[in-house]
Amino acid sequence: MIILKDQLKEAVTSVLPLVVIMILLCFMISPFPAHALILFAVGALLLILGMALFTKGAETSIEVIGERIGVHLTKTRKIWLIILVSVFIGTIATVAEPDLKVLATQIPSINSTVLIWVVALGVGIFMAISFLRIILNIKFSHVFTFFYVILFVIAIFVPSEFWAVAFDAGGVTTGSITVPLMLALGAGVASMRENRKSESDSFGISGICSIGPIITVLLLGLFYPLGETTYDVFQVSEFHSLGALIKVFLEDIPIYMKEVATSLLPIVAFFAIYQVVALKLSKKELIRIGVGLVYTFVGVTLFLTGANVGFVPVGNLIGMELASSMPAVLVGVIATVIGYFIARAEPAIVVLNKQVNDITDGAIPEKVMVVTLSIGIAASVTLSVIRVYTGISLMWFLIPGYALSLILSFVVPEIFTAIAFDSGGIASGTIEAAFLSPFIIGVCEVVGGNVMTDALGFLGISSLTPILSVQVLGLIYMIRSRKAKSQKTVKAGEEEIIDL
Repeated sequence: MIILKDQLKEAVTSVLPLVVIMILLCFMISPFPAHALILFAVGALLLILGMALFTKGAETSIEVIGERIGVHLTKTRKIWLIILVSVFIGTIATVAEPDLKVLATQIPSINSTVLIWVVALGVGIFMAISFLRIILNIKFSHVFTFFYVILFVIAIFVPSEFWAVAFDAGGVTTGSITVPLMLALGAGVASMRENRKSESDSFGISGICSIGPIITVLLLGLFYPLGETTYDVFQVSEFHSLGALIKVFLEDIPIYMKEVATSLLPIVAFFAIYQVVALKLSKKELIRIGVGLVYTFVGVTLFLTGANVGFVPVGNLIGMELASSMPAVLVGVIATVIGYFIARAEPAIVVLNKQVNDITDGAIPEKVMVVTLSIGIAASVTLSVIRVYTGISLMWFLIPGYALSLILSFVVPEIFTAIAFDSGGIASGTIEAAFLSPFIIGVCEVVGGNVMTDALGFLGISSLTPILSVQVLGLIYMIRSRKAKSQKTVKAGEEEIIDL
């Protein structure tokens, strides 16, 4: 455990604020059964251990695999091969993404297999587009503007019930397995560009890949009628002994082991073939990658078990309890506070923040990114609670929000635009899907709203608000840089006058 000291410390720091908030809610505002609190606490412990193992494993396995393949692909200078491999990797990495499976099971009117493959194909195609953008040196702002305009034009002809499904699909595809792979592939391809734009080129892939599923699901909506969607209410498991509590978690661990194995095996198989055919990495490096994959497998399994068994039912319960006992304003305030701290517990966000800090040589510190993304997710929860209580259409939030983000993409430094859209795709991760989504659904059920149109779509909003928060950070950074440069120029001028 010594080698996980830093990772454990970081995981505890990330998850502890959320645990404290839940304890305060339980004893001071909205008491709920003791077994629910215990279930949540055990889930939090699994989250901490899982996050630590995942962080350690991803650094030495998935990120290395992605970077090595990305560098080799670019060295071949064969655009057709880059496109083919990108589509394949993007698709297989998404097909078994646990978050996508959760979303697919919540929409019984669409065949789960059809939805999963439509979404996965969208990710694969747009991963290839993101690599072509790097090779052809196309600006992020142009790519995002072009495809988001197409996206909203298609949405005009699609039934409104499909909007939330499409935008939520864009949010859940970049999960704990795909994010490290995407970011590392981007770093590998961008490393071959010997110019000043190479650092910004290493970002933006997740943001571009998040557009693909939205477009492909909207296109599906043109031909696939969506009926009424029903949701299973998650019951908080009751237990009367320590053995029964352990059994609650042990019963579900095999399920998530299978899901994680399904997610990792296609990637490992592809890497093995690529290793034999092209990479030829040393035995020492392969062992290191193998150990990292084991860490990743165990870490993500524990993380998903803790999130789904300990967080999903409790999140739904808390949403219902708060909505039934408090005024809407207070529910919104509490939800916003929870949203602010939940960003710190997302493993994919941790990976992104580390890479932002490393690639920018500390110019954009991890702490600054954490606060910025926390503000963005807090805003998304606030807007989602407003939707539940008012029934305002999802598009009244998405269209103005994306319009503003696209305008800002032509103003702020390009690297901030790339990081912003990556953040949007990454922020709506496992914890949000496992805790905040059930929370919003719980509030909606008590208020009497339509879950399909009023609650579903939360992940879509939580993909938008971090984009805006990071772009605002870029705007502040730009203004301060210009001000500092101006002051330096004035000071230099004063010194010349003194010399004269």
